[in-house]
Amino acid sequence: MATDVTPPPSWPTPDQARAALGDAAQVQASVARLSATPWPLWFTACLAGYCGALPIVFGGVIADPEWLLPRAAWLVAGVLLLAVYLSLFAVAGRAWQSRTGVALRMDVLPKRIALPGAIGYPAVTVVALVVFWLTGNPLPLFAASAVGIALAVGFHLLFVRLHTRSV
Repeated sequence: MATDVTPPPSWPTPDQARAALGDAAQVQASVARLSATPWPLWFTACLAGYCGALPIVFGGVIADPEWLLPRAAWLVAGVLLLAVYLSLFAVAGRAWQSRTGVALRMDVLPKRIALPGAIGYPAVTVVALVVFWLTGNPLPLFAASAVGIALAVGFHLLFVRLHTRSV
């Protein structure tokens, strides 16, 4: 009795199965690279939130008439924002060091990219604050917030790219 077992039409061909396994391996490698970067996604999200909130908090502090909240509340919010950011930075640094055995270093980013970001974001924030102070229009503060968020996400993606090259 001949047993001719033919797979049902819904089964993939051997070539399709090999291609699917290759795609799965590529996705696993990509996830492994992303999870091995020094800035975990949760810290990137917190950093983006910090960079997004900072111009608005500063705007509240420098506003001539009280803007949305009393000035003291803006000061407290700024101090709390800084304390939370520094704590989360320390946690992310310790997590990276415990995972890799290497201290988190800030000098791994190319200076041609990191320096303009380190100078540009504060400059954009200061210009937005001056424009807000002179005009009372909060739109420049929101623009500076958007620049800060884009910068935080961009630096994270740069870390991922640099780590991908080194792996």
